[in-house]
Amino acid sequence: MSDKSSSDIMPYVMIAVAIVAVSTASIFIRSAQREAPSLVIAAYRLAIASLILTSIMLLTPRYRAELRRLTPGDLAWALASGVFLGIHFATWISSLDYTTVLVSVVLVTTTPLWVALASALLLHERLRRDTIIGLALALAGGVLIALGGDAGAAGASGGMQMWGNFLALVGAWTVAAYWMIGRRLRARLSVIPYTWLVYGTAALVLLATVAVAGLPMTGYPAETYLWFVLLAVVPQLLGHSSFNYALAHLSTVYVSVATLGEPVGATLLALALLGEAPTPLNVLGGALILGGIFLASREEQPGELVAEEV
Repeated sequence: MSDKSSSDIMPYVMIAVAIVAVSTASIFIRSAQREAPSLVIAAYRLAIASLILTSIMLLTPRYRAELRRLTPGDLAWALASGVFLGIHFATWISSLDYTTVLVSVVLVTTTPLWVALASALLLHERLRRDTIIGLALALAGGVLIALGGDAGAAGASGGMQMWGNFLALVGAWTVAAYWMIGRRLRARLSVIPYTWLVYGTAALVLLATVAVAGLPMTGYPAETYLWFVLLAVVPQLLGHSSFNYALAHLSTVYVSVATLGEPVGATLLALALLGEAPTPLNVLGGALILGGIFLASREEQPGELVAEEV
């Protein structure tokens, strides 16, 4: 396989890796929530991921050189991206206290709708016909999954489930902003320095929120700390970072459409590990989501990377 064909296929490989990795997040979070508050879980997820990236940054001079070349404007955008990411995790992970894995994941992955609208208006990214149809199919699949029922509901009242649904929607809006900014910055920063800046900022936001809320960061069972580490390594470093890699090669809209694969993976894992069985509407919705991702990818052409990758 030529270098060109290899570089063309790599973004799609990373997208597939990302979908599998992020699908584990809601399962790990539910396990950690047995002992730890949602905000603490979010703070540990980003803090551990940031510490791992810090060790890589310290050992790699060219990554530090990239940071020194950043303009004040780009640095401000990176910090803003981290703030949005911190809010995303605070709201989405908290939503799992009040609603089901299924409904929470579906609502938070309405992100492509907001990204598509903003990309056309702000980034002037032309929406191709297949992308629009694929987006419509994927969102329709998300609606069918949500209509499939609250199997395995978290046990909250109707009003509290609505609050959980709203928190998940806020998570969708803020992660849309995070993807949009990432598309701008990944043209000038390779994936490690970019994610180090963003994850580190998000970690500081979450740690400050935990401190203000007066929540303890210590005293949890050893198993809970294991879930924290797994969250940092699998859905964050492997999952989110793979999506961030793809942002330098593919459109923001396509990357955000690909994130709609998460409800499918999360549903399968919820069935296997939590006993949250999908309904026929859930299955049909999952098929529409996968079909939408495939259709959206047909006209997508990998772009040229400006920042040098690992």
